[in-house]
Amino acid sequence: MEIQRLLFPILLKAIAPNKVILLVGARRTGKTFLIEQLIAALGKEKCLKLNGEDVTVQQQLKERSISKYKSLVAGFKYIFIDEAQKIPDIGLILKLMVDEIKGIRLIVTGSSMFDLKNKLGEPLTGRKKDFMLFPLSQMEYNQIENKIEMHRHLDDKLIFGGYPELLQLKTAKQKQEYLHELVSSYLYKDILVMENLRSADKIIELLKLIAWQIGGEVSLEELGRNLQMSKNTVERYLDLLTKVFVLFKISGYSRNLHNEIVKTKRWYFYDNGIRNAVIMNFQSLQLRNDSGMLWENYLASERLRFQHNINVKTNNYFWRTHDRQEIDWVEERAGKLAGFEFKFTDGGKKTKPPIAWKQGYPDASFKVIHKNNFEEFILIKRSK
Repeated sequence: MEIQRLLFPILLKAIAPNKVILLVGARRTGKTFLIEQLIAALGKEKCLKLNGEDVTVQQQLKERSISKYKSLVAGFKYIFIDEAQKIPDIGLILKLMVDEIKGIRLIVTGSSMFDLKNKLGEPLTGRKKDFMLFPLSQMEYNQIENKIEMHRHLDDKLIFGGYPELLQLKTAKQKQEYLHELVSSYLYKDILVMENLRSADKIIELLKLIAWQIGGEVSLEELGRNLQMSKNTVERYLDLLTKVFVLFKISGYSRNLHNEIVKTKRWYFYDNGIRNAVIMNFQSLQLRNDSGMLWENYLASERLRFQHNINVKTNNYFWRTHDRQEIDWVEERAGKLAGFEFKFTDGGKKTKPPIAWKQGYPDASFKVIHKNNFEEFILIKRSK
């Protein structure tokens, strides 16, 4: 089974002379496969592909010489650099190419914003377009699933997530082994290398604590006490985990009410499978006591992918007051406000918005998202 990523036509259209296309995302989300598809579509004879992890490539690019770079890319219209963050001074190298080689089109990938933000940020201001590749979204699964299959496979996605290679694995045991290997061999090692740490123990424990606080406000001070480290160190580790695309955060929303909570954050995993690999629990939903957390994390991460796939700029928040009135997910877009409550089951009763929400934001919409209607939250509505 092969799924065409929704970014494919977008990237094709975005490629332009003397611009850099930056494609980022976690390891194993399919960046290399996607650029192989782009190369096939553009014509292999026109494309030069370089691997940033190759020491020979690093040496070839080390000397910042216009004549040397022109010689390297001569005869090629498109230059692809995979894992660009591994190349020292890559930002300055790309700037020189873009500024001095007429008509060059550069497409670079990276699995760590920790390196790329520093290396590409200032040198490429106004010269690049950024894109992020997530694990597979339901919008993409719809290429191989009908509506019945989507609902039938939902529990599997809540447990194992959406990494593309899982499609090739038939058994639950194979999927578990794959995710354990992904976490231990790539996630932790990447962070250890970036921070020059001797042990991943604290990172692992931090992720476990976050995994059990999905849907709740996270206190950096409390995490620090539990991990016996400073608040600043906790904050630094969480920042690292966002830059290797493991976690993302949302803030509390406030515009009107004095008792709204705004200082704390809520944290989510980009993928449910990674979350479950961290806590080493791949049991079926019927045997778990965290199905509500899995559901909330799934909806939050899928909604993020949905927004990205349809290229809609949205500010995402949660909403909560000090007297515990709350809404799981709040979106602010084009001057309009929408609140969404996540419930794993319908329950049969109509859930009303919190009183403080109605009073503070009378023009805002409110909707409960559950297993019977979640598709309208994460999919583009089909025309009748």
